Amino acid sequence: MIFNTPDAVGKLEKVKILLLDVDGVMTDGNIIYTDGGAEIKTFCVKDGLGIRLLMNSGIKIGIVTGRTSEALRHRCKNLHIEYIFDGVLNKAVILDKIVEITGIQTPEIAFMGDDLPDIPIMRGAGIPIAVADAHEKVIESACIVTSAKGGNGAIREVCEAILKARGEWESVLKRF
Repeated sequence: MIFNTPDAVGKLEKVKILLLDVDGVMTDGNIIYTDGGAEIKTFCVKDGLGIRLLMNSGIKIGIVTGRTSEALRHRCKNLHIEYIFDGVLNKAVILDKIVEITGIQTPEIAFMGDDLPDIPIMRGAGIPIAVADAHEKVIESACIVTSAKGGNGAIREVCEAILKARGEWESVLKRF
């Protein structure tokens, strides 16, 4: 993990909600279509456990994506992700809605992205995070860049970093 700002770890300690883009963050960015037109996405189970560990520690998870997908809906249902904003053309507008719905203020909001449509919400979020294989402009907009690529453990890396920054990692490990 690369910390692009000296206060990045301190910012992680304050996270109350982690917002995720989908294609390129929750997935590796590839989309498979069947002959019948059904969309298939693959999700990393390690990322899923990281999400559950954060949720068990009281941190909320939300999805902010430009696309709509039944595969995503199934994954969110499986992980019990409550906040799903899909089909969003202007992701930055969602921040005000999230503040209104959750009461969580923007300095406590982390957003993980990978491509150009993510830059506006990253500029507004308190903790902008880019995956390792993000577009260079997204990496420039991030205070944290993961070592892992999107869909390959990047979310898990961030979840563990948040738990460590909050001093909760050791108690998480004791459960196992």
